[in-house]
Amino acid sequence: MLKKSELPSKLCPVCKRPFSWRRKWKKDWQNVKYCSHKCSKLAKSNTYT
Repeated sequence: MLKKSELPSKLCPVCKRPFSWRRKWKKDWQNVKYCSHKCSKLAKSNTYT
């Protein structure tokens, strides 16, 4: 078992916050771009700066 600090992380392009790997993203981690549904929706509407 890995510690939380040892898990891979990415930077969300919308909110610029780092987010860590989650078990629900296990099979799709390569394609995960956003930290949340909110950021995903903002990115699709192009309302973030």
